[in-house]
Amino acid sequence: MELKTKLYLVDEEGNKFMGIGVLWLLQHIRIHKSLRKGSSVLGISYSKAFGMIRNLEKSLGVAILDRKKGGANRDGATLTPFGEHFIELYETFEQEAKRTLDKPYEEFREKLSLLFEEDEDHGGL
Repeated sequence: MELKTKLYLVDEEGNKFMGIGVLWLLQHIRIHKSLRKGSSVLGISYSKAFGMIRNLEKSLGVAILDRKKGGANRDGATLTPFGEHFIELYETFEQEAKRTLDKPYEEFREKLSLLFEEDEDHGGL
């Protein structure tokens, strides 16, 4: 048995706007300097990726991407300075949050083992 967690941020209405999928998208946009290429690498449509970023920016109230228009490909996007700092902050938060679950999870497993032992003592199934 192992513990799997999903962390995400929600707005005042309870709508998700930031989680691992958005983080991966931002990371790929950073690498490829393109929303289109970042979405393609993740196997999601451009329109879905665009909606994810628009939702994130709306929820935070700040631009995350600096969109480039024009040029031969008419695409390109880089993270704003806020966007760069935001994903670093979110990555640190996510890693720390998951690490802090280790101790309570180990305590749960120990107590569960004891419960199994008690159940065996009383006949189990």
